[in-house]
Amino acid sequence: MSTLFARNALGVAVLSLLSCAASAQSDAAAPAGSLQEITVTGNPLGATDLIAPTTAVSGDPLLLRSQPTLGETLNTLPGVSSTYFGPNASRPTIRGQDGDRIRILQNGGAAPDASALSYDHAVPVDALVTERIEVLRGPSALQYGGSAVGGVVNVIDNRIPSEPLDGFGGRIDAGWASGSREKSGGAVLEGGNDRYALHVDAFSRDADDTRVPIELGCGNPKRPGPARRICNSANRADGGAIGGTLFFAQGWIGASVSSYRSKYGTVAEDDVSIDMKSDRYALEGEWRPGGFFSSIHGKFGYTNYRHTEFEGQAPGTTFANKSHDFRLEARHRKIGNLEGLIGFTSETGRFSADGEEAFAPHSRTRSNALFLHEELGMPWGRLSFGARTEQVKVRSLGSPDPDVARFAVGERTFNPHSAALGALVDLNPQWQLTSNLAYTERAPKDYELFANGPHVATGAWELGDPTLQKEKSVGFDLGAQWKSGANTARVNAYATRFRNYIGLTASGNVRGEDGTVNPGPIETEEGLVFPDVMDEYVYRGVRARFTGIEASGNLRLLGVDGFGKAADGSTLDLQWRGDLVRAKNTDTGEPLPRISPARVGATLVYGNGPWSARLGFDHYAAQRRVPAVGARPTDAYTLWNAALTYRMKVQHASLTWYARIDNATNKLAYSATSILTTTAFPNAPLPGRSVKVGLRVNF
Repeated sequence: MSTLFARNALGVAVLSLLSCAASAQSDAAAPAGSLQEITVTGNPLGATDLIAPTTAVSGDPLLLRSQPTLGETLNTLPGVSSTYFGPNASRPTIRGQDGDRIRILQNGGAAPDASALSYDHAVPVDALVTERIEVLRGPSALQYGGSAVGGVVNVIDNRIPSEPLDGFGGRIDAGWASGSREKSGGAVLEGGNDRYALHVDAFSRDADDTRVPIELGCGNPKRPGPARRICNSANRADGGAIGGTLFFAQGWIGASVSSYRSKYGTVAEDDVSIDMKSDRYALEGEWRPGGFFSSIHGKFGYTNYRHTEFEGQAPGTTFANKSHDFRLEARHRKIGNLEGLIGFTSETGRFSADGEEAFAPHSRTRSNALFLHEELGMPWGRLSFGARTEQVKVRSLGSPDPDVARFAVGERTFNPHSAALGALVDLNPQWQLTSNLAYTERAPKDYELFANGPHVATGAWELGDPTLQKEKSVGFDLGAQWKSGANTARVNAYATRFRNYIGLTASGNVRGEDGTVNPGPIETEEGLVFPDVMDEYVYRGVRARFTGIEASGNLRLLGVDGFGKAADGSTLDLQWRGDLVRAKNTDTGEPLPRISPARVGATLVYGNGPWSARLGFDHYAAQRRVPAVGARPTDAYTLWNAALTYRMKVQHASLTWYARIDNATNKLAYSATSILTTTAFPNAPLPGRSVKVGLRVNF
């Protein structure tokens, strides 16, 4: 596929779907194509009251927090922060854990890329064509494997419709942001009837360097000298998809083809950019045979991911990841009050990195797993049980470059096993208690075993350990939630202990450009010259402990269920949130790096007819709990934001006009969870003030 597909998909969509609409008996005013309002990530059985701590964002809340990256879009949700590698690359961090302990899914299936390998690699998804994002926190995510020990982020885009559609509908988005001069637009079109459904989407973003509160030095010849912008932070992204589904009496089957293209600056280096492309082909279906198994649901995907890092105009290192993933779930009918499912997953990935900065070898990873999830209804609530057993084979293939001899060649086989228990107790119609306990094992990743090279994103020479054993952890979560009309409150406390937490640890050595350990000075005609060196960091397993608490809620101040009733029917709500996480290397007693500080936030939300207004803040405490080597403390800061929306009807369409201001006070701030705060300080602050205006049309 090429970028031509992404740019022309909208025109194809209009022609094909108008044809569909003409032949279907439809009501144009109905918002066709809407998803069922159920959360599937936290409970595959579709229960509305979830045992697992899960947050879903969709509709206007997603529109008003949408950012160019997945991590920044979800940042400030309870327990969720981001790895922030500038405005173009950011992955979610959940409860202090990132990388391959956070599983990113697309419509409940694998979404392979290279974002967990390095902080400067972006996640190839965009909120412009996303229906809903679900975040599952804590120990109950084991059905998705050991790489979900920290949590799961499920991006739902409905590219393969799973429910019949009635007629033709969709949405169109357009926006402009001042901070980066970003122009963005997206369209989602869907149509169908009770026999078939079609889905087409397309999006585009184009942004300049991002504005910040201070002047920064820049070695980019396109923008020489100091400027109040993050140097080399421009971005262009395009993408789209075509999908369709056929429905029959006992189920459905569908397929989709999607494409994502992006070219962006890496911000850590003034003249380095990444040209990324990801093509995905998916097949999904469900059969309801009756009998013991009420439904059998399967999905298959093939992803071809590739990106090249350019130094100026010259191509440098190229990363590629070609993968297949298959998931099959069979849900059995109820046995008394017991219901559940069994499943099988299989994933194969072939990774390669070629170039001067290839710090990981070519490798092949294969994993197969069996899992089950069961729930038992009780008079006072529900009990849940889950288990998973895997076989993971990780093989290093070395490097095809005969001049590169530093990569080890070999294969490791692991058999991770995991289990979880959960409970939900209904104390009364307003109060619920939840609890989750899980034992999880994770197989080391290919780069944790075999890495051996310079990694610019971390500013270190990374060295894997081929003898690493499985990572093992025990996690416990206890939660309480209350709801009375518009008033809600939820709090969760958790603790996770790792027996073999795999992370990068400074070895005390340095490496030369050729990999020489602790190189000495070189004698030249001008005298002794010390070569350029990088600190050596080794992947090691240590004992670690994560503890924390997160809370959020809504308090109706004015209107129905509030302290007063507005005569004009308006409402005023106070949305509040806060979280705290502590992470410690219990072998050394030192804090673990890149942990979010304590955070509190609140937003006043006023609604009156078609108008809505928001004013809020998020306060980040100072983070002084950092390792003695390889980390930097950060100061406290507060970011203010505001938004205004207006809704109107035009014939059969619903229009939402909005204006949003981020970092309204133009506060200079640095993220404690970003590697840039250590490696690129002071040239990598958070974005400054930005005003975004936009329009969403639903029809």
